[in-house]
Amino acid sequence: MKKIFILLAAAAIAMLTAGCDLTLYPEDAESPEVYFKSEAHFEQWTNYLYAGLLDSPDAVSRHNADDMVDKSMGSIIQGQRLASDSMSGNNEWDWDMLRRINYMLANSSNCEDEALRTKYDGIAYFFRAYFYFQKVMRFGDVPYYDKVLESTDAEFLNKARDDRGFVMDKVMEDFDRAIEMIPATKDVYSARVTKWVALAMKSRAALFEGTWRKYHGMPDAEKYLQQAAAAAETFIDESGYVLYNQGEEPYRDLFCSDHAKTEEVVFARLYQFETLNIANSVQFNIRNDAQGFTRRFMNHYLMADGTRFTDISGHETMFYTDETKNRDPRMVQTVLCPGYIMKEETKPTPNDMTSLTGYEPIKFVSTVAHSGASKGTMDWPLIRAAEIYLNYAEAKAELAALGKTTFEQADLDKSINLIRVRAKMPNLTLAGLTVCPYMLDCYPNVDKGEYQAVILEIRRERTIELVNEGFRQWDMLRWKEGEQMVNKNKPYYGIYFPAEGLYDMDCDGKNDLEIYTKTQQSKPADGLVVKKIGSDFVLSEGDHGYVVAWSTLTWEWNDREYLWPIPADQRVLTGGALTQNPGWTDSTNFN
Repeated sequence: MKKIFILLAAAAIAMLTAGCDLTLYPEDAESPEVYFKSEAHFEQWTNYLYAGLLDSPDAVSRHNADDMVDKSMGSIIQGQRLASDSMSGNNEWDWDMLRRINYMLANSSNCEDEALRTKYDGIAYFFRAYFYFQKVMRFGDVPYYDKVLESTDAEFLNKARDDRGFVMDKVMEDFDRAIEMIPATKDVYSARVTKWVALAMKSRAALFEGTWRKYHGMPDAEKYLQQAAAAAETFIDESGYVLYNQGEEPYRDLFCSDHAKTEEVVFARLYQFETLNIANSVQFNIRNDAQGFTRRFMNHYLMADGTRFTDISGHETMFYTDETKNRDPRMVQTVLCPGYIMKEETKPTPNDMTSLTGYEPIKFVSTVAHSGASKGTMDWPLIRAAEIYLNYAEAKAELAALGKTTFEQADLDKSINLIRVRAKMPNLTLAGLTVCPYMLDCYPNVDKGEYQAVILEIRRERTIELVNEGFRQWDMLRWKEGEQMVNKNKPYYGIYFPAEGLYDMDCDGKNDLEIYTKTQQSKPADGLVVKKIGSDFVLSEGDHGYVVAWSTLTWEWNDREYLWPIPADQRVLTGGALTQNPGWTDSTNFN
């Protein structure tokens, strides 16, 4: 049955790549009057939406922020986005899918089966809400359309941008419609939109908007935070989804299994290479792009007993084999640490310093057979129950900081602490909790009130639990911590090497790495990986210190980067009705 869903997605992708035709008809042989009469019609139509709107794992797993870097840093960090035109590849100003959604809603009345029509109308409302949520995340104010526009609708085609608050209220309304109209039945493969998918996505969108407004100094933050908390709580209490907790390393297995763990994965993109040649390149990209976690990220992990690693004297210069001992068990299930054994292998894989920082991701890494380009077959989790627990905790804590509700130990116990139980970590307790200086340094704009300490700890959990799943960059933007993603003041540090010489990277008693400046000690017969300092990588203090990624380039944050520019060609087409976002300039003569 999984094949069916994958084939449908493949068909949709094939149709999408055939062009951007905005014809009203899905097929030449069928007119609007006879379409949307059967479930097959609705399914064929919505397959376009699944294929065209949902995140691609190859894209989102490569988002660089302060936690992970690679050989091709993104346009946000480099400040390379342009206001040139909508087809530049940087703007994502594309409205084709909205027309398809609105057309379906305008014509679904052709279906005489009320239950069927209600279900698919709900799915359309979900996708419209999701579409506009993505647009607001990028552009802020955008023009809102809830009807199919014709060439004669000059007034609407040339309208100005609507306030993001108006648009996000419409997003919430559409999510509510979807929650009400789509059956609560779970999809057996987590591949289709259900009531629970809609509820979970509402919590994500409302949390984004609420925290964006709070930290960017806009009104009505509490309105969206309340909706985020309520949606997340309903999901937790009623959905039946739980955290996957089977085996010795359940967290690791979540991300290297071919089939989505549907106990926890609420929504996923499905892949199958062997028979259908539908695959991703996430595992390949990790090595090919030299992806590496930063020491800043690694320092987020607590000790296994729940104490702070960054409170340990001398932690700053602790070597890789020591700093990875007795840490939160998720570390060894996320990062290549000493003793790491790849799936279906028997011997440990030493750290060969391919990663730009030395901290190589193993999340989403399964077997050697999946190492090649387009060979990844694990289903990609778009929504996990763990995220909703985190959404709930953060929304409640931020509301409490605004004086709009209370935040109690029970709130942690139904959210963060469930995640910690799965991780085999001690519970987080409010009693005696103090602000972590290191976390405050990572998030200097965090709320300064009495809930500062718990908000920082919630961010710690979110950072660790959701790493490499496409959240980090968006989180830093909504928290107004964009400056923390660039390296002008805080370089992208990796492993600390105390000196040049020989190193046992997998702790098996045998050296497997040599780093040197002028004279190599080892011989080819020794079989060591050999890296020359200054050539293969740079150390912060010359012959010792932190590995420094992107040591020759410095990026400086510009606050305009919090939003995407409005494409210049679209501004011209509307006669200047579309205003430009703050800080951006383009070739038009409009203000």
